[in-house]
Amino acid sequence: MNLEALLSDRLAAAFAAVAGGDVDPAVRRSQHADFQSGAALPLARRLGRAPREIAAEAVARADLAGVAVAEVSGPGFVNLTVADELIADLTNTVAADPRLGVPVTAKPETVVVDYSSPNVAKEMHVGHLRSTVIGDAAARLLEWQGHTVIRANHLGDWGTPFGMLIEHLVDLGDTGEGSLADLTAFYQAARVKFDADPEFKRRAQQRVVALQSGDPQTLALWRRLVAASERYFLAVYDLLGVSLTATDFAGESSYHDQLDSVVAELDGKGLLRVSDGALCAFPAGFTGRDGEPLPLIVRKGDGGYGYAATDLAAVRHRVRTLGASRMLYLVGTPQRTHFQMVFAVAREAGWLPGGVSAEHVEFGSILGPDGRMLKTRAGGTVKLAELLDEAVQRASALAAAKTPGLEPAALARVGRQVGTGAIKYADLSTDRRSDYVFDWDRMLALTGNTGPYLQYAYARISSIFRRAGAAAAPGPVAVTEAAERALALELIGFAPVLAEAGRSLDFHRLTGYLYGLATAFSAFYEKCPVLSAPPQMRASRLALCDLTARTLRQGLDLLGIATPDRL
Repeated sequence: MNLEALLSDRLAAAFAAVAGGDVDPAVRRSQHADFQSGAALPLARRLGRAPREIAAEAVARADLAGVAVAEVSGPGFVNLTVADELIADLTNTVAADPRLGVPVTAKPETVVVDYSSPNVAKEMHVGHLRSTVIGDAAARLLEWQGHTVIRANHLGDWGTPFGMLIEHLVDLGDTGEGSLADLTAFYQAARVKFDADPEFKRRAQQRVVALQSGDPQTLALWRRLVAASERYFLAVYDLLGVSLTATDFAGESSYHDQLDSVVAELDGKGLLRVSDGALCAFPAGFTGRDGEPLPLIVRKGDGGYGYAATDLAAVRHRVRTLGASRMLYLVGTPQRTHFQMVFAVAREAGWLPGGVSAEHVEFGSILGPDGRMLKTRAGGTVKLAELLDEAVQRASALAAAKTPGLEPAALARVGRQVGTGAIKYADLSTDRRSDYVFDWDRMLALTGNTGPYLQYAYARISSIFRRAGAAAAPGPVAVTEAAERALALELIGFAPVLAEAGRSLDFHRLTGYLYGLATAFSAFYEKCPVLSAPPQMRASRLALCDLTARTLRQGLDLLGIATPDRL
């Protein structure tokens, strides 16, 4: 049962009776009570009455027997203190549920989550981290809620640069994979030749034509580039612990054969016109700095296609073929206008009918200590694999110091879990729309709102059950102490937090909840002896420990973060 929803329903009926119409009771968790409603304040002007008077009448009318005690506070807030018996009953109900009180959605959707999207023949860098981490959390959460999730890794695997890359591969005369072992060096060498050698540039441009016309030899070389890159991407995903697989690759090339029909359909609906030699769409409401309509270039003047055409083809394919009813695009904030225009054109074309949504899930940048984009000490781009390796090394040193008895294999496993978990948690605990500063010391700290702190809380609970041995028998929860009550109240709040995260994709709300749960457990652990308590009380407190561990484990798993038993 969702306690917040229960209180909202009871107060909504009371406020509706006072106001003579529907009222949002605005029930929220509060520092002044368990929950608080501020609905009386906005009603005051509408009804011409004092807010305290409205709140008092609503309290008098509310059916809260056995649920909560209500009192009017301040200028007209309603403070709600939930009955201890109800908290205990709800906690036991949640504890008995394998899904921790979180229902499977009653309205399952087919959701396409477009995330990560690195470029072929280039190594992934820190700029790919947020899309990959946030997108994977979205896919995991929506899937667990009962939706059909289609992961789409929209690789940059087509277009003009591939003429340069393929021609460079031809020049190397390499029939093996040696030249592709270092993707960054391979790309940089091809770029130097392209910029410095006119003859190479001419051949590279001809190679683009051969690629787009389906020349067998060129396609075979292109496939080598793509295959080598995909193997590298999968190795990074494995290290990072994300759920993307080889079956999720859906590069720009997969839409190449659909681009002509995209143009034909848009043109047939009168949505395209020629501008400076290019075929452009001009969706309503978009203007440039000069006030003139802003074009979305669908086909360039030379007959080539850019990102807009591919993105429009992807929208059409995902709705018509995949049956998507919700599409999520995990791309940085600078691309906001591009996606708004793509979605607007798709709606005008009828490719986004009613009941189908397309959302640009934007996010800010990762900054260095100087407040600028994170770079290496030499000023270069930070490679994602190297960043993850350093995280694992730092976390392994932390784990070795904290738990000196760990075997080498266990230490390596914990180092990886803590290191990658710290990076993910630092990202997800920030409002995704904001930039954040990458700080090793903060993200690897065992105190504060960090991944290692939550992992340590889980490991500490695991140690309780190891020490308890055969006596570790959880029983019914009985709320007798303030710290027990506070912990139980946190535990029964898991479901509404996940429901909101699934709607908003604001994962900092979920991390905030998990941090609050861990701190409530810490206070409980300090004030309420578990193993030394009398048998009935011990069983109740073991049940609270067990439910806390399960909730932390499930919540962190939805974020793609592992929970080591020892730390």
